[in-house]
Order: sequence, then structure tokens, then C-alpha cells
Amino acid sequence: MYEHLSLGSAGETVAADWLQQNGYTVLVRNFRWGKTEIDIVATRGEWLHIVEVKTSSSATWGPPEQRVRPQKMRVLQRAAAVLLQRTKRKWIQYDVIAITWKKGEPPLIELIEDVT
Repeated sequence: MYEHLSLGSAGETVAADWLQQNGYTVLVRNFRWGKTEIDIVATRGEWLHIVEVKTSSSATWGPPEQRVRPQKMRVLQRAAAVLLQRTKRKWIQYDVIAITWKKGEPPLIELIEDVT
């Protein structure tokens, strides 16, 4: 597997664990709807959380959360509409978990809530 793909997958695992440790229930990872993938779908209280995870091993290209573009958010919103209907939730929130994970160090995890 390519190194950046394994870093991304490891980041998603760390993010899912972090969410569970912080009171979220992870419903599904890597939900696919057509060509769209939602990294993590979770709930907390009455809210359905659509979580995009970005993991980086350096700041060369800026912080990980800067790689979540408006186009990606629009695609996530269309896929999330399907999930909202399936889960019968009334409230939805889009979050980003930005992980900076330098080799040999523990990951730095930042939750950016209510991204639109």
C-alpha cells in the first residue's frame, strides 16, 4: 500500500477511536454513496455527524484541514442527505478531524466542528 494511503487509513482509525472516547457513537466508517465516501458517520445526542478526516505527516502543504475544499463539502452534503433520511435524525453537522502525525510522535488531533 502507498505510504500516504496507509497514513490516511491509520488517521481514520485514530479519529474514530478519539470520537468514541469523547462521547460519540461511530455508526459507520467509509460510507459510500455512488462515488462519494464519507470517512466517518457518527452520532452524539440527537445530532448526526458527518466527519471528514485529514491526516498529514508534515506542515509542508499547510494544516490538514485546509485540504477540505468547498467542492468536497458539497459532495458530502448530497451523500449526507441520504443518511439523514435513513437514520431519521433531524439535525446534522459537518465536522473535520485534522491530524498531524509526525513520524515517531503521537498524533495531534484537532476537531473542527460545524464546518459548512
